[in-house]
Amino acid sequence: VQLQASGGGLVQAGGSRRLSCAASGSKFVINDMGWYREAPGKQRELVADITSGGSTKYADSVKGRFTISRDNAKNTVYLQMDSLKLEDTAVYYCNADYRTLGPVLVVGRAWGQGTLVTVSS
Repeated sequence: VQLQASGGGLVQAGGSRRLSCAASGSKFVINDMGWYREAPGKQRELVADITSGGSTKYADSVKGRFTISRDNAKNTVYLQMDSLKLEDTAVYYCNADYRTLGPVLVVGRAWGQGTLVTVSS
């Protein structure tokens, strides 16, 4: 399973940005999907995740400002980021927990390549 993230860029504080992450491959089922971020000098942290049934979880720092959603038919997860703050500047990584379909079961977590979001004043 491969993940391709997109949507990063430069945005002014208070603005919005939407990230997308699409999973590709053959014969797999995606379970939980999520977004993490890694700011300069800091550890990677969970931003939000969403189950296949649509239940969501958010970091306290983004609650009320970010919205995670997914399109199961497209194996795609989105992160709508509103009211962006300077401290939201980071490389954002998507991930997906998957299992393969076939005679041999493989369970794993795939990561996207990261997309940089820079919030300017």
